[in-house]
Amino acid sequence: MDLETVLRLLHVIGATVLFGTGAGIAFFMVMAHRSGDPRLIAHVAGTVVIADTLFTLTAVLAQPVTGYLLAREIGWSLSEGWILLSLLLYVVTGLFWLPVVWIQIRLRNIARAAAASATALPATYFRLYRIWFACGFPAFFAVIGILWLMLARPEISLPIVFTSS
Repeated sequence: MDLETVLRLLHVIGATVLFGTGAGIAFFMVMAHRSGDPRLIAHVAGTVVIADTLFTLTAVLAQPVTGYLLAREIGWSLSEGWILLSLLLYVVTGLFWLPVVWIQIRLRNIARAAAASATALPATYFRLYRIWFACGFPAFFAVIGILWLMLARPEISLPIVFTSS
């Protein structure tokens, strides 16, 4: 296998891990939340935090590296419109993902405390859950956009001017 093929494979694996882990995490968190059971929510949220750390974080770090190396290997300019738009959407995704990770940890801790004290989930849990849920939509659609851009590589002219000093 040549270097370009290896880089493409690694980049696609990273993209699928980001998308798949994100979708899986969302599904399991929503299903646990719907149960209303603090013990179940605590358990699922704990697993989600681990999955985000192991899989999502690894892919988040690998994507820009494999993308840069792939672009360099193929000869694509990093200033091509579809690449710049992909990078912008990547940043948007990250801006929603970082608070989500923090919220997942908080949801896990709140659910653990409620389970340990055999009390209902407090209002703080539900407020954070709504924020967590809302953050998922822009991140999800940004990733869909990135995947489309990676596949279609459309000609895009962005009104960005790069100058060298």
